[in-house]
Amino acid sequence: MATIDQFLSEINQILRSKNGPKLCDYLVLEPPLPPLYNVIVNELRQNFPISKQDALEAQCRKRLPEYDEGDVGGSWRSFISFLVQYFVFLRDVNVEQLLETHDILKALLQSCTLALSDATMGIVVLPTIISFSRTLARLAIGLDKRPDLIAHLTHMGAGMGGEDIAERVTLVESSANVIREALKKCLSEKAGNATGLDVNGRPDGRRIGIYLLGNICLKLFFHCRKLRSAEFVFNSINQNSPPLFHFAAAQRVTYLYYLGRYHFANNHFFRAQSALQAAYDQCHREAVKQRRSILVYLITSNIILGRFPSLQVLTRPEAERLQEIFLPICQAIKKGDLATFRSLLDMDHPNAAWLLKKRVLLQLRNRCEVLVWRSLARRTFVLSGFTGDATRKAPSLSLEALLTLALYLEGRVSVGGAEVHNGHPKNVHNDYVDPDLDGEADPEDNEVVSVGEIESIVASLIHQDLLHGYLSHRYFRFVITGAKAKAAVEVGFPNVWSVFQAAADAEVPGWVKEDRAPADGPRVIKITGARPAGAV
Repeated sequence: MATIDQFLSEINQILRSKNGPKLCDYLVLEPPLPPLYNVIVNELRQNFPISKQDALEAQCRKRLPEYDEGDVGGSWRSFISFLVQYFVFLRDVNVEQLLETHDILKALLQSCTLALSDATMGIVVLPTIISFSRTLARLAIGLDKRPDLIAHLTHMGAGMGGEDIAERVTLVESSANVIREALKKCLSEKAGNATGLDVNGRPDGRRIGIYLLGNICLKLFFHCRKLRSAEFVFNSINQNSPPLFHFAAAQRVTYLYYLGRYHFANNHFFRAQSALQAAYDQCHREAVKQRRSILVYLITSNIILGRFPSLQVLTRPEAERLQEIFLPICQAIKKGDLATFRSLLDMDHPNAAWLLKKRVLLQLRNRCEVLVWRSLARRTFVLSGFTGDATRKAPSLSLEALLTLALYLEGRVSVGGAEVHNGHPKNVHNDYVDPDLDGEADPEDNEVVSVGEIESIVASLIHQDLLHGYLSHRYFRFVITGAKAKAAVEVGFPNVWSVFQAAADAEVPGWVKEDRAPADGPRVIKITGARPAGAV
């Protein structure tokens, strides 16, 4: 037992000096353990088995006296409980039983989080919590990739009611929830001034762990696709964190990457590209893997907003293979080529599996088709549109001409008995009839689109400010207004990126950019995007 006593004496000295990093170095978890820790494990199993748990706690209290009000540092009650739990982990853990190891480690981290709550000494265990959280995150993700080890957990969830199944907590999410409790402690730090910064402009107290723990939580929530839980992290940080630029570059880049992905998943593409662009600009050039992860979503966001990547970007090391995936899509949008655009984003296309894995396929299909129609309308106007004359007739575009070009580009191609229609194969020899529809009349084989549908599409483009003018329903024409000072093409078909940029709010929720004013001091009220008085 001499080794345990020596270990506790050294821990006591660390606590008195408030040396958090050194405490983290002493509390080793992952194998292979140093020889000294193997000796400690043997002493624990010999002198403090499960039946003598109280004796182990008494020994820790004896060697780690609690600090008094006048002491610089020392032990405290919740730390004693945590250290006992740490010894239990060393004594009982079997690294070959990964699921059991995960549960013991999760309980250990919960105990460490309670120790973090102490207003005076909690900061000492913060490096340890960060280290344990990283270990728990790796173990949870590793187990999630081993369905054979957690199959019984899935079966247990399947035995519940339908509502419980939809809301049941997965193993990865449960791990993230434990780490999130530690994040709450960091966000609730009251030490220091109202800005949360020390005299050197650095995060004060437990606030230094906000983005370290937040990024671990976000990694787990995104892995298990729990965006609602991720939203809680973003909202909490947005309300209680010091500005992001006060933290280390690695923390900033990681956080902005997940923030961009969150806004991307919620269809806020301008916010997404703002966060992702900042993450990409601040990411180290040698971090090719990280820059590539950012670039995939940054390029996709910009394409949806009408801003295409340059060849200079697509030839960078982190953009390997991205050119052959995204460049054809951009070219189809530019040309207004509906058939090619739909075939490139069809589920049967070779790139579809990769785009689905990155979770960008549906956004590209649903959000970019409107840009294809805008390009097609512009192309039709350049080829056959009326550009105006001396009689003051405004430039206009025939919707029938737009329909003709759309049908020409769309086309129908028969391939081995399968009809390719709208970019999707259709089996013309399929005799299956749904029983519920048996006896119903077959729908007529109408054209791909009609003039009425073209009119609806153009009206939608006008409503989104992607076309500037109005519709003449009587003559089936799109009329461009305000083309006296500028060319009709420039006025009637404004730059897509400029349109989205003008309509977007510069603020990105979840991204703290400014220092917070003191609670009793002046406050800044942001009125970005506010309507004029009296506006409806």
